[in-house]
Amino acid sequence: MSYHLLIVDDEANICFTLGKFLKNEGYQVSTAETYESALKLIERHAFDLIFADILLKGRTGIDILRLVDQQKRNCPVIMITGVPTIETAAEAVRLGAFDYLAKPVLQDDLLKAARAAIKYKILMDEKNAYKANIEAIFSSVRDALISVDQDFTIIETNRAARQICGISGSEAKGKFLAKLGLSCEINCLDLLKKAVAAGKTMEARQIRCKRPQGEDLVVTLTASPLPDSGSGNKGGLLTVRDETRLFALERDMKHRHAYHNIIGKDERIQQIFSLIDSLVDVKTTVLITGESGTGKELVAEALHFKGKSPDAPLVKVNCAGLSENLLESELFGHAKGAFSGAVSDRVGRFENAHGGTIFLDEVGEMSPRMQLRLLRVLQEQEFEKVGDSKTIRVDVRVIAATNLDLAQEVQAGRFRKDLYYRLKVVELKLPSLEHRRGDIPLLSNHFITLFNKQFDRQVKGLSRNAMAAFMKHPWPGNVRELKHAIEHGFILCPDNLIRLPHLPAEVLPENKALLDPSTKTFILNALERHKWNITKAAKELGMSRQKFYRKMKLHDISRA
Repeated sequence: MSYHLLIVDDEANICFTLGKFLKNEGYQVSTAETYESALKLIERHAFDLIFADILLKGRTGIDILRLVDQQKRNCPVIMITGVPTIETAAEAVRLGAFDYLAKPVLQDDLLKAARAAIKYKILMDEKNAYKANIEAIFSSVRDALISVDQDFTIIETNRAARQICGISGSEAKGKFLAKLGLSCEINCLDLLKKAVAAGKTMEARQIRCKRPQGEDLVVTLTASPLPDSGSGNKGGLLTVRDETRLFALERDMKHRHAYHNIIGKDERIQQIFSLIDSLVDVKTTVLITGESGTGKELVAEALHFKGKSPDAPLVKVNCAGLSENLLESELFGHAKGAFSGAVSDRVGRFENAHGGTIFLDEVGEMSPRMQLRLLRVLQEQEFEKVGDSKTIRVDVRVIAATNLDLAQEVQAGRFRKDLYYRLKVVELKLPSLEHRRGDIPLLSNHFITLFNKQFDRQVKGLSRNAMAAFMKHPWPGNVRELKHAIEHGFILCPDNLIRLPHLPAEVLPENKALLDPSTKTFILNALERHKWNITKAAKELGMSRQKFYRKMKLHDISRA
């Protein structure tokens, strides 16, 4: 590589002579006899080394030295002086000169100084390139980075430190970390001091960071020591990762397992949650289908209460529990004298639900005449009370539910086809518990928490065998049956663990003999699970130690 050198001296013969020496050595050389011409050359070229006479016409070589320093050019400057003194040399070095040469300049001294200066420049170029790379990485990292020295005074901060911690690099540099007023739940400085003292990285996860301006953040702090060349530490590095969004997502996912009292993480139930989200503010008829006990009423409540008007009325009607005449009166009301016993006017459920939602459960059980009346309400949003000719208009959202296959009911002629399609604008088909078995532990824990509050108990959960029985049971009654099974276990459970004997008979496995905790198999399994701890094994099977020992003796069980 050919290095480009500049010689600045107001004596042309010196420029010529020094230039010839350097060119013979393979350097590219430019010369200037005045400060102004030197300045123009410096602006046009990136010199690798400058030789400058201290005394120039009207200016000095010191001015060139200052210019190079101000423009932050990585270019060593060697001063040339005709009157060498200690004061002159000291001043030149103090201002940043690499070296100085006394006139007359000898060829060997010139080349030796040039080689040393070029070697220095190469090292500085490498250092600056490395520093630039580090600074680029430092700035591009999305985590806030704060480096400190051994006294915990800030050396450097990156761009993210301003965004996350509100720390400006220019303002924070040189300040003691404790004086920045960072207000996380734990002290950043304390964590960093512990990490430096211990000589290892330490972490504090999901700490709430209170900022004087803007919303609070959730951050993870990582404190690491910065080792020096010896065995000690020369400071530390604090990394602050903004996990606010991740924390919110995790929280939402956790809450998403409990969507307005509907519990489930199964993909099918998660799809129901998403459908509910998309329907809450869409005033359309919704048909909820699914087996008995799958939670159709809970879905109807979620559709209503998650919407924009949760304070509007939600009126529920079980269409299967009333005769045709009573259901008609319940839904539409009646006028005084409309039939025997109608001693006064009555407001119907549709009128009570005005501005809100009416939930028609077991809609498939309606008689043909009631189906016709319901169809008119859906189409026209109007009806007449029983025994009255006055038309009443209502603004009501209809949510219907059934455990029947309405398509089959239509084919069998028991349900109106036009009503079926009018109800089924959007259908939410709830999966049976048998098809979402992965939710059984989640639901069980939910009901255990519920009954612990109701019965003021401290039941921790189900035994391994009890949970295994739950996972194998077909659950024809779905979530409702599971809830009743947990409640049954609460009533019979004497301590803090629901075991097989505490479950309803219909939930237990087919071979009931294996369920007897007095059998040899049960006792051996309990001992193996608890590594032959008699107290724990007896407790699991609901026996006293004395009774457990008697059963072991009866079945000739011993550890040997």
